Amino acid sequence: MSEAPSFSPDILAAMQRAAMPDFDRWQRMVYATGGCAQPVRLHGERITLDAGTGEVLDVYRTADEPTGFLLTACGNRRASRCPACSATYKDDTYHLIISGLRGGKGVPEDVSGHPRVFATFTAPSFGTVHAHREKGGKTLPCRPRRDRPVCAHGQPEGCGLRHDRDDPQVGQPLCVSCYDYQGAVLWNAHAGRLWQEFTKTVPGVFARMLGVSRVELRRTLRLSYAKVAEYQSRGLVHFHAVIRLDGPEGPADQPPDWATLSLLDDVIHEAAHQVSVSMPDRPGTGNGPPSTVVRWGDQLDVRPIYVSTDLDEMSDQRVAAYVAKYATKGAESAGTVDRPVRHPRDVAFLKVNEHARRMIYTCFALADLPEYREIPLRQWSHMLGYRGHFSTKSRHYSTTLGALRRTRADYRAEQARMILGLPDPVAGKTLTVSEWHYGGSGHRHGEPFWAELARQRITTARRMTREREQPDPDYGMFRDQVTAVSEPDLD
Repeated sequence: MSEAPSFSPDILAAMQRAAMPDFDRWQRMVYATGGCAQPVRLHGERITLDAGTGEVLDVYRTADEPTGFLLTACGNRRASRCPACSATYKDDTYHLIISGLRGGKGVPEDVSGHPRVFATFTAPSFGTVHAHREKGGKTLPCRPRRDRPVCAHGQPEGCGLRHDRDDPQVGQPLCVSCYDYQGAVLWNAHAGRLWQEFTKTVPGVFARMLGVSRVELRRTLRLSYAKVAEYQSRGLVHFHAVIRLDGPEGPADQPPDWATLSLLDDVIHEAAHQVSVSMPDRPGTGNGPPSTVVRWGDQLDVRPIYVSTDLDEMSDQRVAAYVAKYATKGAESAGTVDRPVRHPRDVAFLKVNEHARRMIYTCFALADLPEYREIPLRQWSHMLGYRGHFSTKSRHYSTTLGALRRTRADYRAEQARMILGLPDPVAGKTLTVSEWHYGGSGHRHGEPFWAELARQRITTARRMTREREQPDPDYGMFRDQVTAVSEPDLD
């Protein structure tokens, strides 16, 4: 006799879930969320009335559902938390960025002729780290030193190994005792303010270079931008920004002829060099000077954006795809976790690299000092101190994520109305009254398997549709172009 097949506990749980009477309806809900990994369960009802007569046109109650609840997507932007919802966030971010470069979504197509650049702002060095170096397609030694010097703690100051791009050593300090962990954490904590100060400083630099007042400048020029924060392997954030020059009325208004790419490049470099953020004196630890200001690092990369698919140019499509990609990532890409750390005793048990562990410990240590109690370092220790938004934009850059979500929700509502045969609410003929209550979140026993299967099927279908309509851009060359800025040579 042949032996009965053995299944893993997860497969057995999935089979048991599929055998339940409400499975078909539950599965349709999961597909409606896009295969969300941690959907929200809602209880309640929605009633659609005739606005003139008060006649009830449609009633939906979760009490009538076989499941007893309705599922809705969690909407989390992090790919590590929910791949399905982060894919939607990534698509929305792409359209937000590309509409500010090519037009569309309420932005005129003439905006593609405005001067615009892709700028990368980095953090300064807080100690020598292992790095992936490449030239002509060949991987170079990390930090070769002929005389093999050692630091004050007896550790080598050089490294002759050739690290691959994904080598876990990349970004780790050569000597943890030499590394300025306090400075690194405090830089992350103030990076958002540093970006704000930069955007405030740029108009003044423009005005000074042109010999006009800021009031006169506002009558002829407006600066628009969209930026995203990315974690380097060394645990420090840097910012990628699309910066565009408009006329005084925004993207629909052409900038003056003197507003050139060359001038924009000069202004960005000058403003980045000038800007700084003050912070309380920090205690000297022997790992670095007790700095009282936060500044950008020396490496600043500014490149023009072209309406082109030429591999030798930085095209608008590639820039939008690159920014959208990093909008769904967090500090977990630097070897830390994607959830808050509640207590310092928990840090020892985290599945993180040692460099990230030391930065998290430093957040808790600094949070106990009186001068830093106003900075929520405990709350953002899992982010290695960074407390800013991952993606932001100026008001006039393009559309908003909220507008894109409303458009998608209106489309789905219209499809539902057509199926139910209800009149268009725009005409003022219907009134919807609803009441919803939170009933929990996440999947239950045996459900994650089917949710992931749904997500994979939806992802494959979307990819096939896009490939038929328009092939995906080749990101390889663009990724290599920004690698030198993503992982700078900082000693």
